[in-house]
Amino acid sequence: MATASLLTFWTVALLMILLPGADWAFTISAGLRGRSVLPAVGGLVAGYAVVTAIVAAGVGALAAESDAFLTGLSVVGGLYLIWHGATTFAHPSAPDPQGPEPEGTDWRTFLRGMGVSGLNPKGLLIFVALLPQFTDPGGSWPIAGQIGALGLTFMATCAVFYLCLGTVARTALQGRAPAARLISRVSGAAMIGIGAWLLADRLLG
Repeated sequence: MATASLLTFWTVALLMILLPGADWAFTISAGLRGRSVLPAVGGLVAGYAVVTAIVAAGVGALAAESDAFLTGLSVVGGLYLIWHGATTFAHPSAPDPQGPEPEGTDWRTFLRGMGVSGLNPKGLLIFVALLPQFTDPGGSWPIAGQIGALGLTFMATCAVFYLCLGTVARTALQGRAPAARLISRVSGAAMIGIGAWLLADRLLG
């Protein structure tokens, strides 16, 4: 596929990633909760990998045309964000590199991150609408391969940005437990708000 198309898509993807949302809130809260943001970011990227695969297989376009599917995904995704946000708000964390983490925490964080990105119906709709625009039907690569390359570009950009975001948030709040807990609660409230908006937008809009 053309390098110009890939660079243009990367610019659009970066602008999308820079816009604060559920991914931001989850990354910051995970950075304050664990010793490493790798499991959280890995989960977010894995969720987008699933969405990319769905779009590349052509299932995404069919799913986007089904009101019942989108409503179900919106309800599940919205409730998931509300639950995770409420948990974060009720139990805010502060960085503690010396403290032990419960066994299995990294795996749970990974799965939660996968849910945050993979269950977001807006992410699916954006990918369905966006990725095909940057493909070339007459190119040497098959469409599915081009969509896969664009998805990998998005995921790589996500990984770099959210690793930096989580690490900066954790480092900046190291030793500032009250401020860290406040930011953690704000992140939880943001996830609750985004989840409620997803539900209202789909069920009431």
